[in-house]
Amino acid sequence: MTTTSQSPLWQPSASLETLKSRAHIINLIRQFFQNRDVLEVTTPVLLSTVAPERYQNPQVCDNGFLHSSPETAMKRLVAAGYGSIFQICQVFRADEAGVMHNPEFTMLEWYRPGWAMADLMVEVGDLLQHILNCPPPITLTFCQAFQKYVGIDPFLSPLSELSEKVSVPPPDGLDRGGLVDLLLVDRLEPALKKQGGSLFLLDYPAWDPAMAEVDPGPPKVAKRFEMYVDGVELANGYQELRDADEQNRRFLQVNQQRKQDGRQQLPIDNHFLDALKHGLPRCAGVALGVDRLLMLAMKKNRIADVMAFPVDRA
Repeated sequence: MTTTSQSPLWQPSASLETLKSRAHIINLIRQFFQNRDVLEVTTPVLLSTVAPERYQNPQVCDNGFLHSSPETAMKRLVAAGYGSIFQICQVFRADEAGVMHNPEFTMLEWYRPGWAMADLMVEVGDLLQHILNCPPPITLTFCQAFQKYVGIDPFLSPLSELSEKVSVPPPDGLDRGGLVDLLLVDRLEPALKKQGGSLFLLDYPAWDPAMAEVDPGPPKVAKRFEMYVDGVELANGYQELRDADEQNRRFLQVNQQRKQDGRQQLPIDNHFLDALKHGLPRCAGVALGVDRLLMLAMKKNRIADVMAFPVDRA
């Protein structure tokens, strides 16, 4: 049976053949980690607190929030001494829908205590070769990629030069971070799609370090990488921050920014901060969008094509 976007809304958007391939690939992912002695875990979907992010809104329900990532709960397990762990789960992000987005999607997340970020990047590459049979990824720093594909230095080029590189006039008042984020979507990602292949981007600007350690530089950068395959942003990884006070400071700063932006301030996960105070071992972790991986593996053009019931059919 084949379904299309024009089929009745009670029907799934993915064909039976696609859902069989989806189940097979997810099983391959599980086998990959089982063969490496990484423990599969399950953590709560419904949370009373979150890890605030400036531009990402959690899905609110009557008695809490549906998690946008299992990150904080999984790090609590690592801090408790549970070793290398992975999870495949549904996650939720409000107001995200489109060709590459759905408010509910499947995430693969894993943590490797004792590992450096470079070690984890090798494993991400191994997983992609296992699933996609793609050549080993190349690596560029964030700065190198912008210089090569956009023709600017994201750290040093004047703001006027950044504005000129945007294909349409940017909104007034954007700071360097806002302009660079705009150029990432407007210029860099289309160039990566045209280039094709798999690529690690690392050494992201430290103006949004989230839960990553920071290298003081110069330039000051977050110890973070993203993986792109054929221009599709697939995975986001960190050398994980272990300083509870610094992490709390970042959460408070994000809530203040949300207030300035007119967004709801969010309750902070104090269980997670207590776990950091107890002691998180040196650790690298990464989150990977399973539905996007499936799109690439099955050569589909929309995330809805690899889901039984995307948001417009749920």
